[in-house]
Amino acid sequence: MIIDAHAHLLPKDYPGDAPECFPRMEPVEGSTDRLLVFGQTRFPAKEVFFEAERRVEAMDASGVDAEIVSPMPPLLRYDLLAADGLSLARHVNEFAAELSSHAPERIMALGLVPMQDPDAAAAELSAVVDAGLPGVEIASNILGRSIGDESFRPFFAEAERLGVAIFVHAMPAPMDRLPMSAMGTHVVGIEGTFAAGSMILGGTAAACPDLRISFSHAAGGIAMTLPRANYFWGGSWNEEPVELDRALMHDDGPSPLEYARRFYYDSMVFDRRTIRYLIDLLGADRLLVGSDFPAMPREDPAARTLRAMDLPEEEWQDISWRNALRWIGREPVAAAPGAPSFRGTEGA
Repeated sequence: MIIDAHAHLLPKDYPGDAPECFPRMEPVEGSTDRLLVFGQTRFPAKEVFFEAERRVEAMDASGVDAEIVSPMPPLLRYDLLAADGLSLARHVNEFAAELSSHAPERIMALGLVPMQDPDAAAAELSAVVDAGLPGVEIASNILGRSIGDESFRPFFAEAERLGVAIFVHAMPAPMDRLPMSAMGTHVVGIEGTFAAGSMILGGTAAACPDLRISFSHAAGGIAMTLPRANYFWGGSWNEEPVELDRALMHDDGPSPLEYARRFYYDSMVFDRRTIRYLIDLLGADRLLVGSDFPAMPREDPAARTLRAMDLPEEEWQDISWRNALRWIGREPVAAAPGAPSFRGTEGA
C-alpha cells in the first residue's frame, strides 16, 4: 500500500459574493482546466485538483492507494485581513471536506486556518475536527515569523489537545539575499530548516510533546544541521556517549535530534542517497511518501525511488503507508483485499 502524504487540492470555485481579496478560478476556453488568479499568482489547474473522480483515476494510474491532500500553498495568504483569512479558510475547508466525502478511504483532506490571527486559528481547529478533516496545512513562516515563535505556541497546544495533525509547507519569507529564481529551490531548504529548527529552539517541541507535525520536503536542510546542534548540546560526535563538561554543554532534556525524531518528514528529496541519510539519522518511522502531485508529476510508478532501495519490509511498510496514518491519527481496519480502509484514533 502507498499513501501519498504530500499532494494538493484547489477549490473549483469561490462564492460570487466573496471579498475582492479572494482568489478566483477562471474558466479556460476549450478546456476543463481552471486558472487560479490570486494576487500576482496565475496558476493553471487541471481537473484533478478539484474533481474527486479524476483524483481517483490518477491514483489508480500511478499505483497510489490513498492521498493526504492539502490546499495549494498560494492559498496560504496571511497578508489578508484576519476576518477575510478566516472566511477563505472556511470556504477551502468546506470544499476539502466535500472532496474527501466522494472517496473518504482514498482522499484524506487537510484544511486551512488564519495563522495571521493565532487565536482565531486555534479557535477554528474545533470546526476543522467537526468537518472530519484530520489536520491543517500551515506555511513555514507567518509574515516572516517562524512557526516556533512563542506567539504561535497556544495554537500548537490546541492542535495537540484536539489531536489535529499539522502539515508545514515551506514558503518564501521576505528575503533579498537570493535571487527570485531561487524561490522554488533553495528557499524550500532554507525555510524548512528555519521552521523545524524554530520548533526545537523556540520551545514548542518541548511544550507540545504529542503534537503530530510533518514538514514538506524533509524540512529542507534540517537533517544536515542536527549533528552539529547535537554536538553543541551534549559534546557528542555520532551520538556516542561522552563525559560532559557541564560548564560548556547543555544536556538538560531531550537533545535536538531527539526532538527532531518526534516530527514527520515527507521523502520528496529527489535522491535515494538523501533518503538513506534521513532514514539513518531520523528513522524509517519518521518518513512519508510525498509527491507534490498534481503541482508536480509523480515518479512513475509512484515512489519509484523508494521502491528501488530494497528497504527491509518493515521500513518499507512504515514509509509507504503506516507513518502517514500515524501522523494523521488514523489506523487501518479490516477491508477487502486491495481496498484500504481507515478509522480515526481517539482524539483525532
